[in-house]
Amino acid sequence: MNYEYSQKEFELLIELFQMVTDFAADHPMDSGTADCRQNIQEALEKLGQTPYLKLGVEHVEEYNGVVTLMGAMEVVALVSPSLFLSAEYGVRVLGRALAKWGSQQQKDEFLRPLVSGTAMGAMALCEKTVNVDNEPLATTGEKQGDKIIINGRKQFVVNGPVAKIIGIAGTYDGKPAIFIVDKDTPGLVNHETEGALGYKGTAVSEITLTDCAVDETRVIGCSEKENMVSSLRLWENQVLTGASLGLMRASFENARDHAKSHRTGGKPIIAYQEVGFKLAEMLTLFQTSQMLAIRAAWTSETSPKEAVDLTLCAKVFCTESAAQVSGEAMRILGSSAYFGSNPVERAYCCARYGEIFGTSTELSRVKLGDAALGIKP
Repeated sequence: MNYEYSQKEFELLIELFQMVTDFAADHPMDSGTADCRQNIQEALEKLGQTPYLKLGVEHVEEYNGVVTLMGAMEVVALVSPSLFLSAEYGVRVLGRALAKWGSQQQKDEFLRPLVSGTAMGAMALCEKTVNVDNEPLATTGEKQGDKIIINGRKQFVVNGPVAKIIGIAGTYDGKPAIFIVDKDTPGLVNHETEGALGYKGTAVSEITLTDCAVDETRVIGCSEKENMVSSLRLWENQVLTGASLGLMRASFENARDHAKSHRTGGKPIIAYQEVGFKLAEMLTLFQTSQMLAIRAAWTSETSPKEAVDLTLCAKVFCTESAAQVSGEAMRILGSSAYFGSNPVERAYCCARYGEIFGTSTELSRVKLGDAALGIKP
């Protein structure tokens, strides 16, 4: 098992960090202001000029697929969590579905704009609750004449209000399917969600579909041997794992730098043993999370049967570690983190998202317990 990055992969990570950092300096993407969405779209176009949006979606020569992607996700989430979430849900999750199950026509029409960063996408998976692991997809498509008529309701759709291409997960002819719907399609209504705790620059909505008609060429299906919802959840859990790495790194690095520069009692606070212990624990959790996340990413391409359980392990450990590390960073920074926008406050708010969304930490533990006992889902 070789998880080491090549020189070319390291150069990509450095390029991504510098590109997003330079862009974010003059174009806020996490403040929740009105211009964040336009800035995120512009940033996507810049990312489209790099291999980043293609990683994990299609083969990119000289890069190690999802393993490289995990490192790249950490870098983007480190600098701008909102840009990260918009890109991953809008390009990676929907893009991988198109790449895996879409026809060549669908790839040409929808996938190419997504991976080039010229179109914003959204993947609507959740129904009435966040949990789709134990609940059937209630959104349905029925053929009427030469059209597919879609009816349903989707919650917590990342990029819903701004996406040009929206993937709607549902059932068609009794089987799981994804319907590709344009944002202006009659019968599709976006109800924007307000007041998110974190990821303030990311647009999220509830979508209702009432007799929404699309051509049959916009239906994506999979073989009977494949579990579409399980694959979508796996990809979503990988995204949230990558987000947690970036949030932990931002928290640790800012806490470390603050501890070196902030003085109390006539000396830097890093000289106090309690602060040193906190930083040591934060670094241990971060680096352990990195190794587990990269191993899970490697396994997803080399041993797919083992990937689901290992990805759940990584998702639980990394998201909970992100909440703990960002909380400790808040304590080290004190009022500096609590008042005013800064990376630690942002990471603290965003970290909770990872524990709830995707396969929640509680449900993940149930599934892992069943797997340990040999109970098949």
